[in-house]
Amino acid sequence: MTMLSGAPRKRTSSRAGLESPDFRPCEEGVTFSLAGAAVVATAGGALWIPAAQTLIVSDLHLEKGSSFARRGQMLPPYDSRATLARLEALVLTLRPACVVSLGDSFHDPYAAARLDAADAAAVRRLTDAVDFVWIEGNHDPHPPADLGGRAATEITVAGLRLRHEPQISPALGEVAGHLHPCAAIAGRGRRIRARCFATDGARLVMPAFGAYTGGLNVCDEAFAPVFPQGCAAVLLARGGAYPAPSARLLPDG
Repeated sequence: MTMLSGAPRKRTSSRAGLESPDFRPCEEGVTFSLAGAAVVATAGGALWIPAAQTLIVSDLHLEKGSSFARRGQMLPPYDSRATLARLEALVLTLRPACVVSLGDSFHDPYAAARLDAADAAAVRRLTDAVDFVWIEGNHDPHPPADLGGRAATEITVAGLRLRHEPQISPALGEVAGHLHPCAAIAGRGRRIRARCFATDGARLVMPAFGAYTGGLNVCDEAFAPVFPQGCAAVLLARGGAYPAPSARLLPDG
């Protein structure tokens, strides 16, 4: 993951006056309007577009564990399996016609070759079952051709523009990944920090879906070019999806 700006630092700009999207709970998670399109931020960390029967995930970072192991940092080698199992479960539940993975699906250009046979078979089950689109990311500019699916730089679904890196300029209807957003809130004497969907109702940044992916606080300066007036969030915690208006979001530290 690379940043849109320099070194991370706390946001200093005011978010006063920002109106949160009209979040509403539903069976799958939290529904709201994104640039006029009805979408659902699922508790599983995927975006569901019911009208287009399209499921969107971002930043799977498959084989991140094996990449770290090659550099001497030993992690349990099960991140790809866990990530793919969660994705398969969502596909079985929602039965999408199309799945879009918004880039950095693989942690590096050689990650697909490191998949073991069972995990490679899981990828092929997914790409055989639906129209599967691999959006090109900065970690995987050339998604593997031997695992099925089709590659694209970006696509448009239900009027929403799906791409990997958010644009710095205003981009109505953009859905992107790359920044791995998380959010922190306080309540009932405790603080919660979790992955999140970040949105101002006009555009959205997806949470990272991969098992070993970290998160960058949405109050960090890196999000300022994307959300100049701040953003609201849908936190993924305790197996659920929980909306948080801009005023509740806290910086790290």
